[in-house]
Amino acid sequence: MDPLRIGVLGCAGIARRRMLPAFRACPGTELVAVASRDARRARETAAEAGCEAVHGYAALLARTDVDAVYVPLPAALHERWVRAALTAGKHVLGEKPLTTDPRATAELAARATAAGLALRENVMFVHHTQHAAVLRLVTDGAIGEVRAFRAAFAVPRRPDDDIRHDPRLGGGALWDTGVYPVRAALHVLGADLDVLGAALVRGGPGRSVDVAGTALLRTPAGVGAHLTFGLDHGYRSMYEIWGSAGSLTVEQAFTPPAGLPPRVRLERSEGVREIALPTDDQVLRTVAEFADAARSGAPLEPVAMRQAVLLHRIRATASVH
Repeated sequence: MDPLRIGVLGCAGIARRRMLPAFRACPGTELVAVASRDARRARETAAEAGCEAVHGYAALLARTDVDAVYVPLPAALHERWVRAALTAGKHVLGEKPLTTDPRATAELAARATAAGLALRENVMFVHHTQHAAVLRLVTDGAIGEVRAFRAAFAVPRRPDDDIRHDPRLGGGALWDTGVYPVRAALHVLGADLDVLGAALVRGGPGRSVDVAGTALLRTPAGVGAHLTFGLDHGYRSMYEIWGSAGSLTVEQAFTPPAGLPPRVRLERSEGVREIALPTDDQVLRTVAEFADAARSGAPLEPVAMRQAVLLHRIRATASVH
């Protein structure tokens, strides 16, 4: 089977560090070109990645040797360029969040389905095998009945000119780091979650985006999920499932390096056990899954739509300080 021919709209850090190497390494994909509005930046990135440089996003979408595109642009630009890519007949892997409006996400999903095109949101951690192993432990009764869930993803402060601080580009902690604990809650507790409350914290004088936040969600059975996220913290990337007979804690839950052996901590009344799991490459797995989805024209996964709704409700209901 011929590899899926990939074009990239933009030269973001995540594209250069993670996705471009993965597109080259995956047997199911072929990296064809990378585009930028800055011709020099396109040439530099393409030279690093070993592909062609294209000046301008529209020029890349017009190419007939590109089957699919990856969109790592700032969040506020996702809707426009994902729609343009679908209109051009390309499969799309959009960086998270796919859009900042659930209505727009639903419209893009419908457009992709009608055209028989795959649409995926680039939430990579769910493809790491450690999370399936954790769910098996829960299903097997390792911690009894699930009573509560908590998750946190936060990173240290970025420079003042970082796009995460620009509201015009969809900046803020909720869209950047909040996606991870929300998706983790959906992954562990299921789609039927609702928002009970939330709080967002602005970044101080001269900052008009949220740099920290918390949210409380609940399942119909009353299992609570406490989520924390931020852009001005000591690094944290974890979730914990607390049950009637113990708890499971996953450190390095969201961005583990491919060579890092995951360790899950199981705590029960008789003691604590560290469970070693195999290494995995969640970036390469994400790219391979996208290639498979493109071959079948798979629709947007329902969990992505539910995630969009929950993020919207968190922002709409949050108290802001």
